Amino acid sequence: MINVVDIFCGCGGLSLGFQKAGFNVVRAFDNWDKAVDIYNRNFDHEAELVDAYNLTAEHIKSFSPDVIIGGPPCQDYSSAGKQDETQGRANLTLRYAELVCEVQPEWFVMENVDRILKSQTLPKAIDIFKSLGYGLSQVVLDASLCGVPQKRKRFFLIGHLGGNDDFLTESLYSDLSSKSTTIRDYLGDEFHTEYYYRHPRSYARRGIFSIDEPSPTVRGVNRPIPPGYPIHAGDATNDLSKVRPLTTLERARIQTFPASFEFSGSKTDLEQMIGNAVPVDLAKYVAKHLMEYISTPLNVPMQLQFNLA
Repeated sequence: MINVVDIFCGCGGLSLGFQKAGFNVVRAFDNWDKAVDIYNRNFDHEAELVDAYNLTAEHIKSFSPDVIIGGPPCQDYSSAGKQDETQGRANLTLRYAELVCEVQPEWFVMENVDRILKSQTLPKAIDIFKSLGYGLSQVVLDASLCGVPQKRKRFFLIGHLGGNDDFLTESLYSDLSSKSTTIRDYLGDEFHTEYYYRHPRSYARRGIFSIDEPSPTVRGVNRPIPPGYPIHAGDATNDLSKVRPLTTLERARIQTFPASFEFSGSKTDLEQMIGNAVPVDLAKYVAKHLMEYISTPLNVPMQLQFNLA
């Protein structure tokens, strides 16, 4: 078994994707109690409520992780946030890098918004990883080309201790679908509507979408259609009687959480944690390719070869 620890686990999208790809997730950590509660409702292993700055390498090492995964908070980089790295959350990317390098797992996977590529923080994190000898693969993946019914671009940094740079890049890019996954492709008529409303950041943008296209990025807000909504030229229909907003749980389905995944809590908290989550099947896509790489005999350390035998 290949053991995985998830730092900044949220409600578990990244963990579940890795679990579905055959990894053995043994522990998770986050500092948001509501997300940790949801995580612990849905997994057999435990998520601990802990601040990343209070989390020690010694504690992580006690779970013998072969892989550390995690999505440090992205609000300081995100187009939905303030895009201000001085807010403090960007430093959690560096904390993630420090913990990985203190623990020294064979592999790690870090997820974030694609805007991190324009940040001042990412090069610092890369320097930390490179100083310890990690070979790095950097990719930006469109979730809709990875089996997720959502146009959501996310950055992944995958490291292999002692490996070569770009060891996984070609594999991740070469297996992308040639066609975006639509909501109907993934869920059929599960929503019992052809059209739905997703509140735009401004009315210069469309707000009405069809299930015969991938969803726009699921964000942490979900609002009803406002009175007097101005029809946009790009809207999928101009008949508002055929349109409704999606429910919280329907948005979780677009994030490819299974219908059996148990969510409970306030609507505000659930919308935020679902919007923050890594789509499960996007995580599975990355995990599947990493598993294939790890399972190639030349890439497997002798100790893991013995364990896998």
